Amino acid sequence: MTRVVVALGGNALGNNLSEQMIAVKTTAKSIVDLIEAGYEVILSHGNGPQAGMIQLAMDELTAKDPGKYPHVPLSVCVAMSQTYIGYDLQNALREELLSRGIEKPIATVATQVIVDQDDPAFQKPTKPIGRFMSQAEAEALAKEKNIQVIEDAGRGYRQVVASPKPQEIVEVATIKTLVDAGQTVIACGGGGIPVIKEAGNHLKGAAAVIDKDYCSALLADIVDADLLVILTAVEKVAIHFGTPDQKELSDVTVAEMRQYVKEGHFAPGSMLPKVEAGIQFAASKPGRRTLITLLEKAKDGLAGNTGTVVHH
Repeated sequence: MTRVVVALGGNALGNNLSEQMIAVKTTAKSIVDLIEAGYEVILSHGNGPQAGMIQLAMDELTAKDPGKYPHVPLSVCVAMSQTYIGYDLQNALREELLSRGIEKPIATVATQVIVDQDDPAFQKPTKPIGRFMSQAEAEALAKEKNIQVIEDAGRGYRQVVASPKPQEIVEVATIKTLVDAGQTVIACGGGGIPVIKEAGNHLKGAAAVIDKDYCSALLADIVDADLLVILTAVEKVAIHFGTPDQKELSDVTVAEMRQYVKEGHFAPGSMLPKVEAGIQFAASKPGRRTLITLLEKAKDGLAGNTGTVVHH
């Protein structure tokens, strides 16, 4: 059976609770298509809007009454987002599987991911989280909450936090056990709960959000997947994007894609992490491939009919 790690993008989840309830139903249909076609699927997902929403809500409570509502660390907000997104995905997948007569257990694993406390990312926040804001609103919030904000791909302003690279997935043995038992596993949600190793085997939460694509590449490597599928808002990766010379990529070698990265074709915080994660996995072992495409095109992409495929 072909083992596939599928990294769900933000369009698979929506930006708030009501949008998510609708989005996961569509997402479930595409994922169950893969399960029905015989693929062994492990799911990961982003959490940028959700983690930011939770953090702002917690901070507002703290500001109102610090004695009653102490500060909630960002790592805890990531954990909250991981489980409630998993809850919605589990229910949507279960419903879709049963509607097709498929009995298959689904489990969400609260997943911690170790990062390096000396990662330079902690000194330079780049990961957008939370909702989009106008420039004026963002600047006012930055002053009020002592946070950093950036303009995000022409869509508005968002808060940015540190995004260190994932080093180790703590619950990997649990994930492997569940997958080997025939379950569909949702793991490393939002890139995982970022933690730092301390003395005495203690894991301390870090004020960060790990990029879900980099973490998905690590997860796919560790569980010995055959394919990493990164689902995003475009059917194919393109070079010279947004210019008259735009060219969509279909079948690309690791060496070719590395050259495109070197030439600066992909935007940081947008397509670049997806491409770099795709390269990382495809280069990790002979025969491994990465597919980058739209959610609704996942099955067609795995059949070789669309998407961008990165390989040796």
